[in-house]
Amino acid sequence: MGLPALPSPLIWINAGETSGDVHGALLMRELLRLRPNTRITGMAGPAMREAGAVAVARTEELSVMGFTEVLGKIVTIAGLLRRIRANLEACRPDVVVLIDAPAFNFRVARMAKALGIPVAYYISPKLWAWRQGRARFIKQHVDRMVCIFPFEKDFYAKFGVSADYVGHPLLADLTTPELDGIKPDPKRIGILPGSRRSEIASLTPVFGKAAETLYDRDDALRFAAIAAPGVKEETLRGLWPAHVPLEVLGAEERYAHMRGCGFLLAASGTVSMETALLGVPTIVAYKLSALTFFLAKRVVKVPYVSLPNIILNQPVFPEYLQDQANPAALAKQARDWLDTPARLESIRRQLAPLREILGPEGAAGRAAEIVLETVKR
Repeated sequence: MGLPALPSPLIWINAGETSGDVHGALLMRELLRLRPNTRITGMAGPAMREAGAVAVARTEELSVMGFTEVLGKIVTIAGLLRRIRANLEACRPDVVVLIDAPAFNFRVARMAKALGIPVAYYISPKLWAWRQGRARFIKQHVDRMVCIFPFEKDFYAKFGVSADYVGHPLLADLTTPELDGIKPDPKRIGILPGSRRSEIASLTPVFGKAAETLYDRDDALRFAAIAAPGVKEETLRGLWPAHVPLEVLGAEERYAHMRGCGFLLAASGTVSMETALLGVPTIVAYKLSALTFFLAKRVVKVPYVSLPNIILNQPVFPEYLQDQANPAALAKQARDWLDTPARLESIRRQLAPLREILGPEGAAGRAAEIVLETVKR
């Protein structure tokens, strides 16, 4: 007589942004490896949907960041939350997995808790950087907190929250012999203006004008925009100077494209950690509304905005924020790197310890085990 079949768990994954969608897809891969009969639904982007998630809501519907920026989408956000609550009540998943995006996902956590559904938070929100008191919300509403940076475990301990550290989930995909074997082209400059519509609209013209200055000085330079999932080529080209050649590359081989560049111009965000683990020097830029930036300066508790700089506690990647994120400043920094290749080599050496700090590999698998333990409990 055979063993009884294990029940088929229903897991809700809520990814509120493009990077969360990528992490969600990696988590799904491991969940399905451990429990092939797992059913997955929730708020999913292109990567999760391709992996088989049944999307009640789409990540692309929530493409916004910042205090004032959210106000412009308040009706959309309210509608998304109503839809999510109705579906949580109807399907009663075995566990809700939240991925980063605290402004939205905290509301989903409150819903799940009220319905008696256990909550696992994967990719901890960056509470250590700002609004640290929200850790008390985590203690009340989250059953398992899963962290990808080693210092986060100690941060949560200060608030009486027991957190699991699993390592960085992208480490295995970013540190392969194939990627490490790609030789950077010093004349190739990568352009990564972000995934949110507001990021693309504000940064692509700035990157384009900086590229125009560089191209007028050296027409042997080549610029490659590496599109985030769901971003259309015509959107990027419409914001780029017409006479500056631009190659637009898809998201499928984005890590190989990044690795092949001499350096990158990139929006601040998860992508800076990706480029750091790939060992590619990156000029980081970001713009917010004036009010959002004013408020952010008063609550942010860390000296840098890009994760590699925070973890290494030094400005390895130069950061240009708000008014400093202008074409002249970015072009000057890029010229300095083009004229002094030894500085790029120095940055690559400074980035090397990150792989060991964020290891070991297998983070998504360990996170999947924790999620399934939460289902059992």
